[in-house]
Amino acid sequence: MPPEEEEEAGAHRRETYNMSRLRSSSLEIKEKGTEFLREQLDAAQKELKLKDEECVRLSDIRNQLEQELEELTASLFEEAHKMVREANVKQAAAEKQLKEAQGKIDVLQAEVSALKTLVLTSTPSSPNPQLHPQLLSPGSSRASSRLGGHTRNKSASGALQLHTEPTQTDVATKREDKELDSVLFAEFLSWKETPSLDRSLAFISRVYREDIGPCLSFTCSELSQSVQCAVENNSLTIEPVAMSSLKCALSGMSRPCRHRITLGDKENYYYISPSSRARITAVCNFFTYIRYIQQGLVRQDVQQMFWEVMRLRREMSVAKLGYFLTEEG
Repeated sequence: MPPEEEEEAGAHRRETYNMSRLRSSSLEIKEKGTEFLREQLDAAQKELKLKDEECVRLSDIRNQLEQELEELTASLFEEAHKMVREANVKQAAAEKQLKEAQGKIDVLQAEVSALKTLVLTSTPSSPNPQLHPQLLSPGSSRASSRLGGHTRNKSASGALQLHTEPTQTDVATKREDKELDSVLFAEFLSWKETPSLDRSLAFISRVYREDIGPCLSFTCSELSQSVQCAVENNSLTIEPVAMSSLKCALSGMSRPCRHRITLGDKENYYYISPSSRARITAVCNFFTYIRYIQQGLVRQDVQQMFWEVMRLRREMSVAKLGYFLTEEG
């Protein structure tokens, strides 16, 4: 082979070799680049997957919080509506009670006004028969009893028996004189300045010691004490009964008992004899008059008040001795 051809063939081989190496390097670079990109893609996909999982978790949390918020809001609204309803019910009940209380106040004011009118028109010499129905004749009282059935009298509004002036016939045959005791009158005047039922006051202490205590001292001491407390608290009730008992709960003696008493709001009844009833009524009459004075319902001068108190004390003493009035015929 000529040298020119041989040199040309060598150059061609070198060129082919260089091209082959160039292709090999290019493929290697391409493969490495592809591998690098694949690795980057895998890493990006993993990171994206983690981001998706985080988004799902946060979305679940958000949904849970929204649900809890809705439930809480609904619960708060329900509770608020419940509170409003309860408040409306309480307000309606309070308004009803207020109206009832105002009605009761109006009734009580009317009763007080009527009571004042009755008391102001009643004097020892001319008692008002509407205020003191026991002053009516026995026949009229029995008739009213038959028409109206049983009556129930509280100790505060019980039979306050004011005396009447004697008739001309009585005056001609007998006259009762009286002389004011200075000690008793002084005690009454001192009490009249600030009237109360405080036993430390000389006037009240004397009446308890000399009249109330002995008058309400019965054989059954425990029941006697309860009766006295009920009279003091204005919570004793006396009522007639159709069927009488044969034994008095206070004295323990066998007597026809046509009345019974209750103490306060208790449901127990105690049958009492006419004598025991007279003693209790006498004490109730005294307390009634004393309360009238306390309330300013008695429009008399102080001496008239004193003599009425003395008369009521005498009634307690007489009742203690066993004297009492009965209906005849």
